[in-house]
Amino acid sequence: MATIAFEREAKVERWLIAIAAMSSAIMEIVDTSAVNVSLPYIAGNLSASVDEATWVLTSYLVANAVVLPISGWLASYFGRKRLLMIAVVGFTTASICCGFAPNLPMLILFRVLQGASGGSLQPTTRAILLETFPAEERGQAMAFFGVGIVVAPILAPVLGGWLTTDYSWRWVFFINVPVGILALFLVDAFIVDPSYIRRTTRKIDYWGMGMLATGVAALQVMLDKGQEDDWFSSPFIVTMGVIAVVGLVTFIVWELWNREPVVRLRLFKHRTFAVGTGFSLVLFFGLYGSIVITPLFMQTLLGFPAVTAGVWNTPRGIATMLAMPVAGFLIGRRWDMRGMIFFGLLVSAFGSYLFTLLNLNAGPWNFVLPEMVMGAGLSFLFVPLATITVDPIQPEEMGYATSLIAFSRNIGSAVGISILTAFVARREQFHQVRLTAFLDAPKLAGVRGMLAGMLERRGVGPVTAARQALGILYGEVQRAATVLSYLDGFLIVALLLALASPLVWLMRKSASQHRAAVE
Repeated sequence: MATIAFEREAKVERWLIAIAAMSSAIMEIVDTSAVNVSLPYIAGNLSASVDEATWVLTSYLVANAVVLPISGWLASYFGRKRLLMIAVVGFTTASICCGFAPNLPMLILFRVLQGASGGSLQPTTRAILLETFPAEERGQAMAFFGVGIVVAPILAPVLGGWLTTDYSWRWVFFINVPVGILALFLVDAFIVDPSYIRRTTRKIDYWGMGMLATGVAALQVMLDKGQEDDWFSSPFIVTMGVIAVVGLVTFIVWELWNREPVVRLRLFKHRTFAVGTGFSLVLFFGLYGSIVITPLFMQTLLGFPAVTAGVWNTPRGIATMLAMPVAGFLIGRRWDMRGMIFFGLLVSAFGSYLFTLLNLNAGPWNFVLPEMVMGAGLSFLFVPLATITVDPIQPEEMGYATSLIAFSRNIGSAVGISILTAFVARREQFHQVRLTAFLDAPKLAGVRGMLAGMLERRGVGPVTAARQALGILYGEVQRAATVLSYLDGFLIVALLLALASPLVWLMRKSASQHRAAVE
């Protein structure tokens, strides 16, 4: 009886730690998603253009991306609990400063501090969860964590829109204060560093950190501003690309040579970890790329208001949230996580393919099935992928591993958004040129004549009527070209996920599941 009571108490303690960890991670996700909605209001209030105001997002992403890969090293230097508390305090304090920012330059500065503080939140909390729960319970823990991570981006735009519209964009930052205080209390009360995490006095790898910061910052700026500046036709983007390549290649060589690296790239010698990290990049490439182009499709072509587009994008997240506990349960029942990932990739690919069947007559309900299919597939990716990827990693290296995974997700998201938006723009030009050639086709000559006749009957002169008829047809060609370009984007995501699915079998079966099967 004493043993049962002890195990029950330990289990309750583990779930309290999970709640404490998740509260810290959700704070950052909610803030990031909510600020996106407030950007036009920030620009107007601070007398800046929308393009200038985008640096409010870019500055945060750059600072966040720089800190992500070194979070494991920071945890070993400061101690994991201390690092998490520093990050929460720093993020909350920077949020207050953002809320009181008197102008755009100061807001960008405080966003840099906020991004640097928030960079270590997700990898650190994920490492705490994976270390706290035994291997057989990790699936359930990651499912619980995943539900919070999925729900936050669904609610955050609604929260951000409400605060900005009814109060002020400054409240989007002030709302972090009570959440930060609660997270700080929970972390202090329930999280304890394991014995192998101690504050160290090791030499700081200034060269490695400098090369990493330079390379990642240049890469993030290039990806964020590339489409806006027409990519490599811009000297600025070319410069950023060269700096990114030189900085990151030099960093990789330096870290592999260094005895005390700030990022443990040698973890990639574990095949399962290397493949799983690569899958994280591919997954977030497709996920965030499609998340960006879906509302654009709704608003640009179908004329949905922004609120309607936001509401009808939620079925994907709802389906993911509902199916995640199922994925966690199946992992607990010793299902092969590789098979679950394979299944999730194919289902997600099919969901993305369903988007390609939409047309200009689509209504809000036509988006429900594709989004729910894709969302359900993603739930069978998030949980098993997060669990099996770190299976070969030793506990003392878990922080380094989760930092690399978080970094791959960040880069995958940035690349996915940049590449897909650029791809859609290029395909629109391609389809426009191809369809314009049909304007002089004999079949359309009758249509042009009919339109011109209708305009003439309304009192328009023959020459002007002919020109206006051609303009009407050209406008329809442009719309058709835009539709085809978006559908091509969804098809690329579907193909990417489907073609990546066989690679899952390069991963080794979970050691804990293998032992359970043998026993």
